[in-house]
Amino acid sequence: MKEKLVLAPQKGPQEMFLASSADICIYGGAAGGGKTYALLLEPIRHMNNSDFNALIFRKEYTQITSPGGLWDSSRHIYSWIQGAQPVKTPKLHWCFRSGATVSFAHLGRDEDCEGWQGAQIALIGFDELTHFSEWQFFYMLSRNRTISGVKPYVRATCNPDADSWVATFIEWWIDQDTGYPIKERSGKIRWMIRINEVIHWVDSKEAAIQLAMENDIARQEAETMPKSVTFIASTLQDNKILMKMDPGYLANLKALPLVERERLLYGNWKIKAAAGLMFKRTQVNIVSEIPNDVILWCRGWDLAATSEDEKGNPAYTAGVLIGKRSCGRYIVADVINRRLSASDVRKLVLMTAQADRAAYGRVVQRLPQDPGQAGKEQAQSYMKLLSGFVVKIMPESGDKVTRAEPFSAMWQGTETMDTGFVDILIAPWNSEFFNQYESFPQSDFKDMVDAGANAFNQIESGMTYSVPPSGSSLGKDSYWRK
Repeated sequence: MKEKLVLAPQKGPQEMFLASSADICIYGGAAGGGKTYALLLEPIRHMNNSDFNALIFRKEYTQITSPGGLWDSSRHIYSWIQGAQPVKTPKLHWCFRSGATVSFAHLGRDEDCEGWQGAQIALIGFDELTHFSEWQFFYMLSRNRTISGVKPYVRATCNPDADSWVATFIEWWIDQDTGYPIKERSGKIRWMIRINEVIHWVDSKEAAIQLAMENDIARQEAETMPKSVTFIASTLQDNKILMKMDPGYLANLKALPLVERERLLYGNWKIKAAAGLMFKRTQVNIVSEIPNDVILWCRGWDLAATSEDEKGNPAYTAGVLIGKRSCGRYIVADVINRRLSASDVRKLVLMTAQADRAAYGRVVQRLPQDPGQAGKEQAQSYMKLLSGFVVKIMPESGDKVTRAEPFSAMWQGTETMDTGFVDILIAPWNSEFFNQYESFPQSDFKDMVDAGANAFNQIESGMTYSVPPSGSSLGKDSYWRK
C-alpha cells in the first residue's frame, strides 16, 4: 500500500499559477521554476468529472517520452492517485477512476493541427510555448471547448525567447528596457480580443466587448470573444524543492554562456545573441607555445566551394584545430580560412589532415554533412579521400548560434571568472579569427565559428578518444575518453 502523499503546489508563483482564474495563463521565465510539475498538477482538480479531458502538447514526441519528459514526470504525480491508469495506445494518456483523462501529444508543424479538427478539449496545455507557432496556438484555441461543465481554459509554460511571438504577446508583463519580468504585474489579468488577426489589449471584459462592437461585430458574438490573459514569472529560487534536492543545478545555470545564463537563470526576455556577447578576446588566455598535456585533438571544418573571383561575398573554407588538455582547458592551435574552388577545397582538407598527423599525431577530422542525397554522396567522397585518417562526418543540427553555445560557455567561463577555459596560440591568423568571433552572429562570415563549434562539439561528444602524448601527466599507457 502506498504511503500518503500530498500533491500540492509550492508557495509563490507555482501556487499563483494553479489559483489563476484567467482563460489563458502563461507560467515561466526561467529554468527550474517547477513549470512542468505545475502544468501536470492542474488537471487533477477535475479528475472526478467524467466528462473532463485535458491535452498537453510538446513540440516533439521525444520530448514527451524521453527520460524526465512529460510522460515520465506525469508518472511521478498521477501514479499516486488511486485508480489512475496509464494508457499507451492509441495515444499516451492517463485515465482517472471517473473517466476523466489527461493526454499527451506533439505538435511539430502547423499542418499537424489538422488532426485535431472537430476536437473538444476542456484544458489545453502547452509545455514550452515558445516552441510552438502563433498559428498553432490560436488554432488550438478554437478547439478549447467542452460540455463537461468546466469553463474551457489554456495553461502554458515557457522559457524566455526574445525572437518568439510569445515575447510580444506578454510584453506588458515584461520591462522592455531590461527584459526582466515586472514583479508587480506578475499574475495581473488583462483582456485580449483578436479582430482580423490583430490582437487588442484592454483592461476589462466590458472594454473588449465595446471594442468588438465598434468594429461592426454583433453584441452576441462580441460577448464571446474576449479572453482573460495573465503571465506569472518564476525563477529557480522559487522552486525550493529542486534547490534542496539538486543544489548543483544553480551552478550549472551559472556556467552557461552569457545569453543563455540571462535567459534561463534570470528570466531575461530581451537578450539574444549579439556581437561581443558570445566571444570576447579578453576572455581567453594567449599562449606562445602548445602545452604538452593535450590529450585529444580535433580539427573542425566548415566547407565551401566558391572561388575568389565570384561576385558577391563568396564563402570561406575554414578549419579550426582544437585540443583538449588534461587540466580541462582547451587550446586553439591552428586556423585555416581561405576562399577556394571545389577541387582545391578537397586538396586543402587532405593536405591539412596529413600535416596535422605529422605535427600532432592522432587528430580527428570533423566535417559537416549537407542534407539530401548530394550531402550523402559528398560524405562518401570525403571518406574515400581521407582513407587512413580518423574522420567524423556528421549532419549539422540547430542553428549556428545553438551549435556555437557549448564552445562559448567554455570561452567565457563561469559568471565569477575574468577569463574562461580557452587558450589561443599566438599566430598570424589571430586577428582575423578574433574579429570574426567577436562579431558573431552579426558578422557576414561565420565560417571559422562554425568550424570551431564542430571541433569542440566533436571533442565533447564522447565518440572518440586519443592516446595522451608522451610526457603527459596521464602516463604513456593511459587513455582519455570523454
